[in-house]
Amino acid sequence: MKIRDEKLENIIAWAENNEDIRVVLLTSSLVNPLAPVDDLSDLDIEFVFENNDKYVENNSWLNIFGNPIAMIEEDETCFDGKHAMKMVLYEDGVKVDFKLYSKTKFCEEVNQQDLPEDWDIGYEILLDKDEMTKAMKKPSYQVSIIKKPTEAQFQTLLNDFWWDTTYVSKCLKRDDLFYAKYMSEGIRSNYLVPLIEYFIGSQHDWKVTTNKHGRLFKHYLSPELWKKIEATFSGSDIDENWKALFAMMDLVHEIGTQLSVKLNFSYPEKLEKDIRKYTTDLKVKIK
Repeated sequence: MKIRDEKLENIIAWAENNEDIRVVLLTSSLVNPLAPVDDLSDLDIEFVFENNDKYVENNSWLNIFGNPIAMIEEDETCFDGKHAMKMVLYEDGVKVDFKLYSKTKFCEEVNQQDLPEDWDIGYEILLDKDEMTKAMKKPSYQVSIIKKPTEAQFQTLLNDFWWDTTYVSKCLKRDDLFYAKYMSEGIRSNYLVPLIEYFIGSQHDWKVTTNKHGRLFKHYLSPELWKKIEATFSGSDIDENWKALFAMMDLVHEIGTQLSVKLNFSYPEKLEKDIRKYTTDLKVKIK
């Protein structure tokens, strides 16, 4: 993306001529060989200042790179005192996440025994005026790789999934759409997404990543299985939400049982049978 590249060049040029800035890093997807990148990908910039106070307190410097139309600010208390953040969407459509370190805090991070996860995902040194990055370990890019679950993790995930479906069914019976959506999307994020990750990881010897929140699921799954995942999404119609709930149950059964065999874990068949009966009875029960 030309406009993003130009903005990055402007950021580097500004940093080179600013004595307050000692180091500049580019991090995240643009420097991670395993991450999907397109024209909508953000710039993730880390500045290391001699002292970052005035840049945290004053936002006028952000206008050097364009006209900000929206911004989120998070101070150092949000990150255990390590750094501050300013996430900026510019009028030209480029989003830049600025991480603001003081020199002292940055050096503490560099000298940790293990490379922090944000850097292990990937980083590129754009500027280093004092050789502060000399001791930085190389990224392994392994942070986002899908990890094989323990049997306890697998069992807890399935137990919690079937438990939480009861809330969705009760909400749908009550015609309580907001709470039903809240619970069903929580189930998707907390249980269905990790289960699909495990399924994909098991098929690729636990050496792949599907990126954040299933961004690469479609790439790794068969068209038939993807169609079943699509069926778990629904609109505002209550009957449609019932169908999506049962589709999610069917999908968890299919993937969960296959995984249990592959990993030699037990599957909670009785729990599923009992919850399915509860849900079905609730759906057809006359008010």
